[in-house]
Amino acid sequence: MNKKITVLKGDGIGPEIVDEALKVLDKIGEKFGHTFDKDFVDIGGASIDKFGVPITDEGLERCKNCDSVLLGAVGGPKWDVIDPAKRPEKALLKVRSELGLFANLRPTKMFAQLKGASPLKETGIKDGLDLMMVRELTGGIYFGEHKTFEQNGEEAASDLMFYSEHEIERIGRVAFETARKRGKKVHSVDKANVLDSSKLWRKVMHRLAEEYSDVEYSDILVDNTAMQLIRNPGQFDVIVTENMFGDILSDEASMLTGSIGMMPSASLSSSTLGMYEPIHGSAPDIAGMNIANPLGTILSVAMMLRYSFDMIEEADAVEKAVDEVLTDGYRTGDIAGKDENVKKVTCSEMGDLVCSKLG
Repeated sequence: MNKKITVLKGDGIGPEIVDEALKVLDKIGEKFGHTFDKDFVDIGGASIDKFGVPITDEGLERCKNCDSVLLGAVGGPKWDVIDPAKRPEKALLKVRSELGLFANLRPTKMFAQLKGASPLKETGIKDGLDLMMVRELTGGIYFGEHKTFEQNGEEAASDLMFYSEHEIERIGRVAFETARKRGKKVHSVDKANVLDSSKLWRKVMHRLAEEYSDVEYSDILVDNTAMQLIRNPGQFDVIVTENMFGDILSDEASMLTGSIGMMPSASLSSSTLGMYEPIHGSAPDIAGMNIANPLGTILSVAMMLRYSFDMIEEADAVEKAVDEVLTDGYRTGDIAGKDENVKKVTCSEMGDLVCSKLG
């Protein structure tokens, strides 16, 4: 099988971690008889430095005309002082919107080998941790009207959180269908005691819950969700929520595993086209030092194989290889902890180790 992938390495550690993921992808192609053609496009600060914009129109078209997109990370202090309309992060919003990537799937799974790295330690995760955060990605406050104005003699600002029924319904269906393949349980997060947008969210989700009667459904307020993720994260299977709440809660959930560097994500459209990326940032302070953790990006490749290419066996092989490398005691610095028995490795060495397990 031949697939075309648009590769957005981005900034900071982006190029390093993407290179390791591509090594793993090539190994999968070799092992299973696939060809993965890569089209490299600049994004974020790298694109600003070269073209003056966070992503060019041509680059965006190349993202649209492929089978899948692989992203590293964007941004850094170098570009914090430029026009906000041209910041690196604007490229991500544009890609998500133009490609129709409305559903963000962020799995949070505790690897047994890394329990000691969790801030909850083993007492808070004794029953394990395996949840899926389903975040609406192209609506809400990030895409609503933003304005700054003068009122009563002082500067004021507002940001509009807007949702329509169809936007809520389509992300809700993703959550329920995902739950059917997992533990058949959905928690829908909102702030319906205060926000009208959340009241509509809850109304639509209740309608869907009747349709998916085989899935256990619960409403939960966003502040309570934040507390319950610390108190008892094992109670969750699938969590679905709007854009801003999902942005915050998914980062909180990821840290329960001990390192944000381990967490992959998938941003999906109504077709098979998706964008895959680790959820961490560009970490410019360690860029070029070959010490970043590439496992989140490698596991994002596994999600690409599973969700965009329907290569289930191949995805399982990548996840199994990562698990075996951790079982053998290999760790990058962010997950090494103080255990003297672990074998500390570089970013490129970790990629090589995963490839060796696939061999």
